[in-house]
Amino acid sequence: MGVVTEVGAKVKKFNAGDKVGVGYMAGSCRSCDSCNDGDENYCPKMILTSGAKNFDDTMTHGGYSDHMVCAEDFIIRIPDNLPLDGAAPLLCAGVTVYSPMKYHGLDKPGMHIGVVGLGGLGHVAVKFAKAMGTKVTVISTSERKRDEAVTRLGADAFLVSRDPKQMKDAMGTMDGIIDTVSATHPLLPLLGLLKNKGKLVMVGAPAEPLELPVFPLIFGMNLFVSHL
Repeated sequence: MGVVTEVGAKVKKFNAGDKVGVGYMAGSCRSCDSCNDGDENYCPKMILTSGAKNFDDTMTHGGYSDHMVCAEDFIIRIPDNLPLDGAAPLLCAGVTVYSPMKYHGLDKPGMHIGVVGLGGLGHVAVKFAKAMGTKVTVISTSERKRDEAVTRLGADAFLVSRDPKQMKDAMGTMDGIIDTVSATHPLLPLLGLLKNKGKLVMVGAPAEPLELPVFPLIFGMNLFVSHL
């Protein structure tokens, strides 16, 4: 997040003094099928905002740097009434959970959405889901974050995944689940929470492989997807 200090001669969308932000992607090839479809984040030559190489072999220095250079098509204008520190999480954690909610139709008022994990991604997922008018249940391994989830973030319910009775009572009640956990964890109990045709969307990135039982997917006509 920052303020534009200078623009190139061909820049048309921004001027010096504009409040702007850059997500975790600062460039792409602009010519592959993904780019042509508006899915630059799946471009095989995608350039990350920090620690990556530009097409001219210079390094990108975004993220924590004081200054950075970026093509205007990968810059987002920030409204004047939105503080930069408040907007910053939306361009990484925010879009990571907002995009799958919109893409997979988990944004309809009255839906019941589960959010697994209440970390950097999870807490933003709760806020977005509530703003969309859905019923939100936070799913965590212990009671430790119940107050944060319900009182501070406005979740409608809190479910302890290690409590067999709580999990049994919640079976078949959710239209979709956003799984934000990057630690190894069982997927079978989460699949049991879904209604028929429910969707389990993985946005966490565990280092170890997860076990995915197929039969619950088949018999519930459920969908399991990962989303970037």
